[in-house]
Amino acid sequence: MSSVNSPDSGASLRSSTGPDTGAVLVAGSEWWRSAVIYQIYPRSFADSNGDGMGDLAGISDRLPALRDLGVDAIWLSPFYTSPQNDAGYDVADYCDVDPRFGTLADFDRLQREAHDLGMRVIVDIVPNHSSNEHAWFQAALASPVGSVERSRYIFRDGSGENGELPPNNWQSIFGGNAWTRITEADGTPGQWYLHLFDRSQPDLDWENPWVHDRFRDVLRFWLDRGVDGFRVDVAHGMVKAAGLPDYTPPADAGSMGGGLGDELEAGEAQIPPYFGQEGVHEIFRDWRRVLDQYEGDRALVAEAWVEPLSRLAEWVRPDEMHQAFNFTYLETDWEASALRRTIDTSISAFGEVGAPSTWVLSNHDVVRHASRLGLDDSGPQGAGIGPLTPGKPDAVLGLRRARAASALMLSLPGSAYVYQGEELGLPEVIDLPDAFREDPTFFRTAGERYGRDGCRVPIPWEPGVPAYGFSPSGESWLPQPGDWDDYARSAQAGRPGSTLELYRTALRLRRERELGLGAVEWLPGFRDEVVAFRNSGVTVISNLGEVPVELPSGRVLLSSEDLREGVLPTDTTVWLVED
Repeated sequence: MSSVNSPDSGASLRSSTGPDTGAVLVAGSEWWRSAVIYQIYPRSFADSNGDGMGDLAGISDRLPALRDLGVDAIWLSPFYTSPQNDAGYDVADYCDVDPRFGTLADFDRLQREAHDLGMRVIVDIVPNHSSNEHAWFQAALASPVGSVERSRYIFRDGSGENGELPPNNWQSIFGGNAWTRITEADGTPGQWYLHLFDRSQPDLDWENPWVHDRFRDVLRFWLDRGVDGFRVDVAHGMVKAAGLPDYTPPADAGSMGGGLGDELEAGEAQIPPYFGQEGVHEIFRDWRRVLDQYEGDRALVAEAWVEPLSRLAEWVRPDEMHQAFNFTYLETDWEASALRRTIDTSISAFGEVGAPSTWVLSNHDVVRHASRLGLDDSGPQGAGIGPLTPGKPDAVLGLRRARAASALMLSLPGSAYVYQGEELGLPEVIDLPDAFREDPTFFRTAGERYGRDGCRVPIPWEPGVPAYGFSPSGESWLPQPGDWDDYARSAQAGRPGSTLELYRTALRLRRERELGLGAVEWLPGFRDEVVAFRNSGVTVISNLGEVPVELPSGRVLLSSEDLREGVLPTDTTVWLVED
């Protein structure tokens, strides 16, 4: 196993700054191939100054808890200068820290302390769009039609007799029209600019070499500071089809996938003209060349909502990105044959291009899986759950399945992602008052979709104290439920059977048994409702059926629920080794 998975690897991490084209790696030893990476949503992780907003200093103070959990790396969602219209994914300065979160010195401290604890640091980069308050866009607004400044974004004349209609029919991922018309400096109605997301997030024009140059600069700025990689937001976007043709997604398209669905395998669906275009691959080949100039095995991770998996694998070919989020796995139903099929297809598709599969169950954009798995129908990604949503989650069933699903996921070879709070078994927060909601999806759909606020509520650290220890003042930018004492980290620490201890045990065993570098060997003789395989000498069995399953002989390493009389109950995962 690569030495970076050892808690004692901090010294080598601290030295991994600066270009070094002579670095040599043993093929297959790269840290990102088997790492467990923990997503931190900064505004909701830990607040150090009492303003109710999480910050970088708060993250630094809580890093020992993550080392204790046993993760190999942290991924930080955006902390850059931003008006926060989309929780920081509307970036106004790619090379500075928003004062809400701290300073560059705070980031340097966080990274240094993470490295000292043996954890890598990945940061978000948002290249599809900037904030409308970014100096680049402000210059574009102040410049005339056809100017150099305006060519950095996608401005077009409108259609209709007087340009009063949008240039095409594209709709925003967050709801509503994907175009906004500006008023020119002389007060007359002007051109329209494209924003695939919120109107405060204008799309950059990646046909312009100037945009490429600026983002190379951004990459180098953070690489020079020592970051270990980048999670690339909307990595399936950026390049648009020539002529920006009209496009209507299928009625059942997910809110982030834009209709790039399974039916592509049969060649029956048109690729959206704003997602999945071939030109994105040359961008990432260029970025890969930049990262390869630096020592320390830096990584690019694609947030690419692309299906089928055989097509997603194009993002992680040897000269492009290193990993891509496996959203197909996240969206697979809690059904044994579907899971077996997705696991097989994932390992095969990524393996064919020499990349590891990744596994993920929750993140800041989806309903937490402790609630999602307790629903009859979770609805489209990004829609969320709110007070008026029909069919609320079964909390007991959802947590039981979530624990089983997590134990299954963490036993698989490749790299796994853990979203902050899932190790506590946190459910989606449903009863958020509308007055507190911030997700632009909620506002752009007039409340038809609740959006993603429910999975972003600040996490609990201690029971019986204001804000559950998230903030010293008791403030919280989103209100926390009143019944989270039992979910708090300190309430679960050391408590046999708690979800936190389940994750700690799973991560320790995963590291000790080198499961991330192993292989899946399917085991015969089990009913269709069971997922059963062996990885690196560990037998993993998940019972998704209604009938208990008789266990083979062996010593139990881990079980998501209590076992009795040698049988595996429903919605339970167990790890076994031969005596």
